[in-house]
Amino acid sequence: MIALSLAEIAAVVGGQTHDIPDPSTQVTGPVVRDSREVEPGSLFAAFVGERVDGHDFAARVVEAGAVAVLASRPVGVPAIVVEDVQAALGALARHVVKRLGATLVALTGSAGKTSTKDLIAQVLRRKAPTVFTPGSLNNEIGLPLTALSATEETRFLVLEMGARGIGHIRYLTGLTPPKIGLVLNVGTAHIGEFGGREQIAQAKGELVEGLPEDGAAILNADDPLVRAMASRTKAKVVLFGESAEADVRAENVRLTDSGQPSFRLLTPSGASDVTMRLYGEHHVSNALAAAAVAHELGMSAEEIATALSEAGTLSRWRMEVTERPDGVTIVNDAYNANPESMRAALRALAAMGKGRRTWAVLGQMAELGDEALAEHDAVGRLAVRLNVSKLVAVGGIEASWLQLGAYNEGSWGEESVHVSDAQAAIDLLRSELRPGDVVLVKASRSVGLESVAQALVETGAEGEVAAR
Repeated sequence: MIALSLAEIAAVVGGQTHDIPDPSTQVTGPVVRDSREVEPGSLFAAFVGERVDGHDFAARVVEAGAVAVLASRPVGVPAIVVEDVQAALGALARHVVKRLGATLVALTGSAGKTSTKDLIAQVLRRKAPTVFTPGSLNNEIGLPLTALSATEETRFLVLEMGARGIGHIRYLTGLTPPKIGLVLNVGTAHIGEFGGREQIAQAKGELVEGLPEDGAAILNADDPLVRAMASRTKAKVVLFGESAEADVRAENVRLTDSGQPSFRLLTPSGASDVTMRLYGEHHVSNALAAAAVAHELGMSAEEIATALSEAGTLSRWRMEVTERPDGVTIVNDAYNANPESMRAALRALAAMGKGRRTWAVLGQMAELGDEALAEHDAVGRLAVRLNVSKLVAVGGIEASWLQLGAYNEGSWGEESVHVSDAQAAIDLLRSELRPGDVVLVKASRSVGLESVAQALVETGAEGEVAAR
């Protein structure tokens, strides 16, 4: 964070100082909410959770080097006491962002936010120092913490914004007002909470409503609900996509033999070829979104294409590919799942597995409400249509719908199986995988299927040691 004194911070957040011998002492380290992340000069934000109260760690974090605690009650060590720690954190982020002078880029969408955010960051940091959301910390706590990690050298701040209801993104844009706002798509993620795609579009469009007149709204030309958001902003509108009407678009899209997308990037100022290191055709849209942001910020088509071709995966468990010594390929995409991302991952599996035996280890897609049965059934059917060799549906009733959809689509019989939990899936795969197989592991985060991918990777490492 930019250096601020405890007295300044207290004034910004409307707090009272307690047990602070010298209010001119500066916070020079990061603002954190996890006591394990404290560094000398840190400010520790003490949140009260369902299981853990951050105030209980106050003495420990000060011993570890924290300058003070942002707290809702006195804690016996240097503290700034406020009524609401979350609101105070947001106020501090808003103050710091205003002082920074960096260009803020915010993005949202139903699917692909984290992957696209990582692409934007990898492209922009070639131009200037860039800070971006780690992982998918895109809510009312994670977003201000990211903003507060910026320093005086930061020129671009890339912030992922999530929403679980109307008004959420409006709140986030109030904390960190963006100059550039990107909307990727409107899908069915969290549709059970929103009530329908129109409501999701209403929520996502709050991002472009928060843009200034001299800003830019980067919109997906291939998604009608996103494209319609152009009427909700006074900012410049830039379209990206494969549509001929897009300002930044792709031509000659194809997949390499290993399933990596290749295309011709076209921008208003030039064109250049891209071959990505990431897997799956869905990354073409993500790359175009990143290219549109970068072009708006003054980068050439050649610079953007080079950066996109060299970009990798920065966030864990998102199409994370591991090649085992025995030739088995593990694709860990277990961080989260919704119908759109599940379909994209299955298509990527099919492309990667040409001429090889493929396994789809799938679990529940959460928060789909009344659409849950139909969406799980449709994913199971798609696995059959894509000629996935084996489907392993893991978990409860939703997994049974996946398996039933596959069975009804193709009368698979032994080609689809429903197992009770992750350990059962691990046991099955360890006994049946053969050299050259490709395994996709994907489900909503709550299912915890990353343990399956990790166990399979470790099995391969154990096999390598045994072979030696």
